[in-house]
Order: sequence, then C-alpha cells, then structure tokens
Amino acid sequence: MMDKTYILEQGILELYVLGELNDSEQQQVEDILYQNPELKAELERIEMKFETLAFEQAIEAPKSVKNELMREVSNRASKTIPLKQNYKRYLGIAASISGLLLVGSVYFYSEWNTAKQQLELVEDQNNELNIKIDNLSNDLDTTKSVLASINNPNTEKYILKGNELMPDAKVISYVNNTEKSVVINTEYLPELDEEHDYQMWADVNGEMIDMGVIDTNQVMLAMNYIENSESLNIIIEPAVGNDHPTVSQLITYVYLK
Repeated sequence: MMDKTYILEQGILELYVLGELNDSEQQQVEDILYQNPELKAELERIEMKFETLAFEQAIEAPKSVKNELMREVSNRASKTIPLKQNYKRYLGIAASISGLLLVGSVYFYSEWNTAKQQLELVEDQNNELNIKIDNLSNDLDTTKSVLASINNPNTEKYILKGNELMPDAKVISYVNNTEKSVVINTEYLPELDEEHDYQMWADVNGEMIDMGVIDTNQVMLAMNYIENSESLNIIIEPAVGNDHPTVSQLITYVYLK
C-alpha cells in the first residue's frame, strides 16, 4: 500500500506524470493526492518541470503545415479532414517529436534519481565521519584520563609476571587508592584463542572479586577498582568472562602494599 513517504522516495510522482503506472497504482496515487495537499503541490511542481523541459526541447513545425491545414479547413464543410500523404508525413514528424520529448523526460528522471542516490551516499559518509570523530574524541579523553592517573604521585606501580602456565605473560598495573583507580598495560599478554579471555580478580579477605575482562586490543585499560584489595590476579576464563574464578587457570598475581 502506497503512502506519502514511499511515493516521494520511489519517484512515483514522476512515473505518474509520464503515464508509467498501471491502473491500480494510478488510482492509489490519485486517492492520496486528493487527501494530501503537500503531495499535490509536489506533483504540480514536477509537471511544471516536465512542461518547461518539453518547451525547451520543442521543435517548431514548418509554417507551410499551418497554411495547408487552414486552407483545407476552409475548403471543407465536413469536420473530418482526410489525411493526405503530406499530412501523414507531418503527423509522423509530430509523433517523432513526442517520442523525443518522452525520452528526454525519462532521461531527466533517471538523472534526478541518480543525483538523489549520490546525495544519500554523501549523507551516509558524513554520518560515518561524524561517528569516527566522536569515537576519536572519546578515545582522546580516555587517554588523557589514563595518563593523568599514571602520572599521579599517589599511583603505585605493580608488575605481574607470568607463572609456569604462561611464563611469557607480563602486566604492568597502576593502582591509585586515593583516586580509586586501576589502570593496566596489556601489551605483554600473549594472544588467546576465541574461546577464552583474560579476567582480572581482586582478593579481598580471601574472596575473589571481579575487576573486569581484559580487552587486549587496548594497550592501556582501566579496570574496576575494588576497595581493600590485597592482591591482583589474572586468570584465563571462558570468553566474555566468568562469574567465579577458575583458580587452576591463574597465570599471574601480585600482592599490594
């Protein structure tokens, strides 16, 4: 079922003016035009464009055609004018002109539709660019916050070295109990398969509390700060993290001062 939006987006009004719609589609358009003055005004605007185009491309018929037609009318009492060979030729020319105008109208519609698609593409590209700019701005704000936390004189630096399970692993952590922040450097964590993630846990009075899944795609990463943490622990967990620690997959830890 057609509505105003569909008609405007699909170029239905242009097809209506060109007579390219079937009876059912034409009736639907006319019903909507009767109820929608704005759409009717758009139709009139399109008709004016096509009319202007037709006049710009029109070819003036030879003056002899008018003279011969007027002479024939004055000599005939009947309203019916027999078509002589010359008239057939002139009507053929008129039909050719009409055909050219129709082709020009179709070309005009095609060009208009192409321009519309290009405009939509440019708008989409602008939206994508704005999103990228927003993301870069957010990344910059995050980087500034991380650097401020690391350079804070109250920040303590701790290095977590890998055990026999993963000897090449190393994580540098920055803990600020005043600002209640924890930032880690994930640059030296070996890559895991798609079914596993690193997860950080804080030990508080013998209970392991989740500090968050480690995103190794980010070199500097802020983790959840846990009050009264006695140690930081990194464990290999199922992808997206676990709700309780798999202690047997502990790869590194460090005690806090």
